[in-house]
Amino acid sequence: MAMEVTDSLAKVKKLQVSPEGRFYSARHEEIAGGATTDIYFVRTYEILKALGKADTVVTAEIFPRRAGILCGVDEVLELLRDKRVAIWGLPEGSSFSPKEVVMRIQGPYSEFGLFETPLLGMLASSSGWATAAREIKEAAGEHPFFCFGARHVHPAVAPVMERAAIVGGASGASCILAAKLAGQEPQGTVPHAVFLIIGDTVEGALAYHRLMPPDAKRTILVDTFKDEAEEALRVAEALGPALDGIRLDTPSERGGVTPELVREVRYRLDMAGFPHVRIFVSGGLTPERIRALIEAGADAFGVGSYISGAAPIDMTMDLKEVEGRPVAKRGRLPGIIPNPRLQKLK
Repeated sequence: MAMEVTDSLAKVKKLQVSPEGRFYSARHEEIAGGATTDIYFVRTYEILKALGKADTVVTAEIFPRRAGILCGVDEVLELLRDKRVAIWGLPEGSSFSPKEVVMRIQGPYSEFGLFETPLLGMLASSSGWATAAREIKEAAGEHPFFCFGARHVHPAVAPVMERAAIVGGASGASCILAAKLAGQEPQGTVPHAVFLIIGDTVEGALAYHRLMPPDAKRTILVDTFKDEAEEALRVAEALGPALDGIRLDTPSERGGVTPELVREVRYRLDMAGFPHVRIFVSGGLTPERIRALIEAGADAFGVGSYISGAAPIDMTMDLKEVEGRPVAKRGRLPGIIPNPRLQKLK
């Protein structure tokens, strides 16, 4: 059931929220009802309503502080789906320049002014994550990479983050809900825990091969117990043609996954007659590391913190017209800033 819109100080005062029996994240109806906005927009709405100016037709423009990849557009459209506004914007996944107008909203201020906080947040966070994913994509080139960043963020936003990574260029995501929202199936095999419990890498690999469905890739972790090259050969001999790849996730305490390690594993697999076995690398990856690892022979990557830890891209929304009259705060240019790249979205 839709939540009543929080459009007055009285409704804000009346709103009762208990931390018991819930997570500390906003429910969809709370976002749609304005409960995640800043209080000063409610004060603004109440003043304008009292003066008979709440329905003043305005034009607002949104611009970023730095370049990046735009994401969050679909959520903004959903947020304002039932509002009497027209929206122009860059499509989801578009690149943008600093201070380029990425979205323009026109309509009665009462229809969208209360939602400035959440809509800017949707664009800022998602664009930051998508931009980081695009940086990884540019480094990886034709080599696939998957977002493994859900463990680094609050679960309420994990699907948002990993979907943004897919928009930015990730081949897939490990978070179930994120992948489903992007129209994909989640990607990933098993963690070190299964091998630690079973007690042997090959036994774990054979159990995985026996019990997992055929469409689950046979990519096996080989850094749990022994030398990675040795374990890679043991697994390759046990699974033979069924083995899709081995995964290197050597922790930083042991020096991490280095180009030298990848080069040795690749060489030994080839020499033993397993050129079909791909090398999947994860753990603290950056664009620079990915380039070096590709040169050494790595085939695919799992990237977490570089994407999940990306800073939001500041988004600013300015009123540029009031009843068709050009306006602007000091330091900004009055009136609409033309951008022929904008498309009519609503």
